[in-house]
Amino acid sequence: MTKIEQMDGLPPLDLQGGAVLEKGCVYVIPLSEHLKLPNDVRGGANPKSSTGRLDVLTRLITDRGVAFDNVPVGYEGPLYVEVAPATFSIVVREGSRLNQLRLQRGSSRVSKEKLIKLHDEGQIIRVADADKPAIQSDDFVPLTVDLRGIGRAGCTIGYSAKKHTNKIDVDKSAEYDPDHFWERLEYYSGESLVLDPDEFYILATREEVGVPTDLAAEMVPYYPGSGEYRVHYAGFFDPGFGWAEKAGGSRAVLEVRSYVPFMLEHGQTVGWLRYMRMMSPPERTYGEGLQSSYQNQGLALSKHFRSTPRRL
Repeated sequence: MTKIEQMDGLPPLDLQGGAVLEKGCVYVIPLSEHLKLPNDVRGGANPKSSTGRLDVLTRLITDRGVAFDNVPVGYEGPLYVEVAPATFSIVVREGSRLNQLRLQRGSSRVSKEKLIKLHDEGQIIRVADADKPAIQSDDFVPLTVDLRGIGRAGCTIGYSAKKHTNKIDVDKSAEYDPDHFWERLEYYSGESLVLDPDEFYILATREEVGVPTDLAAEMVPYYPGSGEYRVHYAGFFDPGFGWAEKAGGSRAVLEVRSYVPFMLEHGQTVGWLRYMRMMSPPERTYGEGLQSSYQNQGLALSKHFRSTPRRL
């Protein structure tokens, strides 16, 4: 909190009745939760999927921390979140959930042999129109961008955010008309997309992703030399995501922002998927039984927007 005072962060906002976090501004908010971790447990945080799809960057902060989103082993103390809305102004209140914390003990690495077996059986990746990408030498599964959709002129392959919109209440679901906030990107024969550095895009992968119930997965940035852009904010996949003995029906949604004008091509590798072992299979897994928001998703906006018929 001494840093907040140095940055003229007082007086504080009152979140009890709801407050607007303006786009282009940065906020630091104390969380309701405190931690008292054992000496062999550490934490890692990331935005919730619905947060990332609004182009809201959230970073977890601990007292005396040296890196965002990392909680060292044995940490005891308060937690804070830095919130930076980049495209839409948002409404939050006490109790709003913007990010999530994972706790880990020991190594979560999946053996290369198991990963290859799951890959060959189609349990973690399925691609309808091409061969599955090969696992990399460092146990990462590549993910590629889909700029074709169903390959028919006029079909929606992505969205770009409008610049002047109303604010979005993060606690409301299926509340907003997507056409008031997003421009649809339509397929054409060129199968490429030039990213504007002033724009935020929602795209999807060619691959349908599956996560067996004894694993979790995380999207990690692709080789930085491929270009000055990012494709995800959240990028965490719970056990059971897109999985029913095999992968199928749930693609990874990409939250894309470029820092220079950049051309994406259909099928271009934009990220890697890293699988991690769970200590034990969870009692409840991501899926329709929990009414999970993004199970069987294709090209999906955040849950705040009403679904509309796909344009063909």
